[in-house]
Amino acid sequence: MSDFFSSASRMGAIPQIAIELRDLVVAYIKQETVAPLRQLLRYIAFGIIGALFLGLGAILFGLGGLRALQTETGDTFSDSWSWAPYLITFTALIVGSALVWRTRRGWRAWREKSS
Repeated sequence: MSDFFSSASRMGAIPQIAIELRDLVVAYIKQETVAPLRQLLRYIAFGIIGALFLGLGAILFGLGGLRALQTETGDTFSDSWSWAPYLITFTALIVGSALVWRTRRGWRAWREKSS
C-alpha cells in the first residue's frame, strides 16, 4: 500500500493521465465539430451543384423553347413581331419559376404542419 502512494509512482501516473485526457479531449472535439462540419460542407456542395445543374437545365429549356418558336411557327413572328418569341419565352420561364416557388413554399408549410 505504501508503494501506491509513493511520490515516484504518482509522478509517473500524472503525465500519463494528462496525455490520455488531452487525447480524449482532441477526439471529442473532432467528433463533435469536425465531422459535422464535413457533413455540412458536403450537403452544401451537393446543393450548389444541384442548383447549378437546375439553372443550366432551365436555361437550355428556355433556349429550346425560343428556338422552337422562331423556327416552327413559320412567318408568324416575322418583321414587327420578331420580339414576340422572346417575350413568350421570358413569360413562360417566369411563370414556371413562380409555380416552383409557390409549390416549394406550400410543401414546406405542409411538412411543418404534419410534423
